[in-house]
Amino acid sequence: MHRFYILFHSVLMAAMLVGAMTTVSKAETYNGYEAPDYRVVKQDGPFELRVYAPHLVAEVQVGGSRTDAIGTGFGVLAKYIFGGNETGEKIAMTVPVSQRPVEGATTGNSDEVWAVRFMMPDQSGPLPTPENEAIRFVRTKTEQLAVMEFSGLWRGGAIDEKETELRNWIVNSGLTVEGPAQYFFYDGPMTLPWNRRNEVAFVVK
Repeated sequence: MHRFYILFHSVLMAAMLVGAMTTVSKAETYNGYEAPDYRVVKQDGPFELRVYAPHLVAEVQVGGSRTDAIGTGFGVLAKYIFGGNETGEKIAMTVPVSQRPVEGATTGNSDEVWAVRFMMPDQSGPLPTPENEAIRFVRTKTEQLAVMEFSGLWRGGAIDEKETELRNWIVNSGLTVEGPAQYFFYDGPMTLPWNRRNEVAFVVK
């Protein structure tokens, strides 16, 4: 986990230089990084009902615990955007890093399988082919998500507590959960815990 924090910080710092050299049309940004475009339908304290526009993501599926999987997945995707592709092209960092379980999938050791994603920046021209064949590109659909934003450290049981709070809010709002929880992480490890933006989300109808 410590290695993931160090890698995340290094990538975010280097991405500032990459972003300065990359022309990107930004609909949404967070601390200067391109983020998915969405509109807020309802807000209730830390809870929001959002409608996300379709966007392209690079995804890798990895097995293991939630914390191990995001560290592994982040490393694979970071290598791709920093030149681990057929042309050696640098691709600007975006936020958030997202993670979700792959329903019904397990490894040979019965570990859960997780999909870790980077949104691809809005740019002209095709993206280079990854060197790592485990990376695939997915075009998301328009989705309605119930989201809870929170600060602090997301390790241990903290994120599970927020997930339970969000589920209760969804039920009380007369909405129905569709699919597993998703987790969004926006800040690097050098960000003070109370300034971090983390989110847990569910697709709802």
